[in-house]
Amino acid sequence: MLVDILTLFPGIFTGFISESLLAGAVRNGLLTVRLHNMRDWADDKHNTMDDTPAGGGAGMVLKVDRVVPSVEAVQAIDGDAGKLVMLTPQGRTLNQRIAESLAKERRLVLLCGRYEGFDDRVRQILNPDEISIGDYILNGGETAAMVLIETVMRLIPGVLGDRDSSKFDSFSNGNRLLESPQFTRPREYRGLQIPEVLLNGNHAAIEKWRQEQSQKLTRERRPDLFDRERE
Repeated sequence: MLVDILTLFPGIFTGFISESLLAGAVRNGLLTVRLHNMRDWADDKHNTMDDTPAGGGAGMVLKVDRVVPSVEAVQAIDGDAGKLVMLTPQGRTLNQRIAESLAKERRLVLLCGRYEGFDDRVRQILNPDEISIGDYILNGGETAAMVLIETVMRLIPGVLGDRDSSKFDSFSNGNRLLESPQFTRPREYRGLQIPEVLLNGNHAAIEKWRQEQSQKLTRERRPDLFDRERE
């Protein structure tokens, strides 16, 4: 998969791209991430990307005549313009179903906002898929873009060491239940034991226990999900 990121602050992504599973995916050719500074498309000596809101108000707004050319130029780099995603609080809330859909794309172009957001004509002209990561406000779209990349990259074949690792995650493959508790050695720590059922080698019993624990955990912590699972 190819991911292009348009941002005013590309340095934010430096550590993110160079560490952990993402770095391995890039190194193994499973994922390519390219950073683009939108200021490169500003045409004044101050590289101005924002201006005061029309009609007055607090903050600054990203200019349509800067953002649109930058996005169109990045889309034109390859023959396939890719799927354009704008990270914005006004978008549909990211969930596993959306991540699974995005993981099927060959190319994602992620547009990160700042300040009071984009001139709305950016949305009208480019018609992006608008995505939010939750009902709260961030300083910019960069953190949201990182969340989206992490969510999607786990679904790319070969990124995870165990191909079944994402299969049994909470919310994966239509599952609305939370994942059951996990344990590893030591067998006992500060008086707490690994449940005996996980140590007896009876895979049918282990699966039954995990399913029961998954339902119990979901009922206690996310009753909204549990009710939908039973519908």
